[in-house]
Amino acid sequence: MNVQLFIPCFVDQLYPQTGFNMKQVFEKAGCTVGYNPNQTCCGQPAFNAGFWDEAKSVSTKFIKDFKDSAYIVAPSASCVGFVRNYYTKLFDNSSLHNEVKEIGKRIFEFSEFMVQVLKVEDVGATLNAKATYHDSCAGLRECHIKTEPRKLLAHVKGLELIEMNDVETCCGFGGTFAVKYEPISIAMGEQKVENALATGADYIISTDLSCLMHLQGYINQKGYKLKTLHLADVLSGNTN
Repeated sequence: MNVQLFIPCFVDQLYPQTGFNMKQVFEKAGCTVGYNPNQTCCGQPAFNAGFWDEAKSVSTKFIKDFKDSAYIVAPSASCVGFVRNYYTKLFDNSSLHNEVKEIGKRIFEFSEFMVQVLKVEDVGATLNAKATYHDSCAGLRECHIKTEPRKLLAHVKGLELIEMNDVETCCGFGGTFAVKYEPISIAMGEQKVENALATGADYIISTDLSCLMHLQGYINQKGYKLKTLHLADVLSGNTN
């Protein structure tokens, strides 16, 4: 199966190894993986900030960059959710309306593609540790992802997955929300981290590195030993 990777700005600039790890997992699952080096942003930051004209320009490029791709997969529910749910609003009554509807059917978040499309749940990964899973708002509410990452983690040898309290509550990142409403954002991050610590977990695992960066920042500030990991890092075995 041919897969085109979309590596979001956040991953490209701050956590590129997760992109390589995702590629490794797909190749192990028998996929042919492609990457268009001309790709840039999906347009979400500009859209969320109210710059819809700029967002439309960037999003138009995204559509062109992935026009001939059978499947587009990203290690970010946030970007996938934006393309699926907001491109139709951005391009309503435009000449690209049909292309937008079509691309929304071809783009997937990593875990949902593994489970729903490839029908693969066990990739032979091992992690001897305790972990808890964080449902990102984008994954849960924009992409309706709940069971997929948990099915994949259930097959990781040596991993004990423990659910934390208030697991569906936001971590407090929310893009520019963390900047505009810093005290609230920190308090929400604190709640999430404290709930994770209460499980006795060594790791917090999620599909969105933006959430994980926010939580790791709070963890580091407090000096806790808890660490955050993206799902693709766990499944690839590259957790250092």
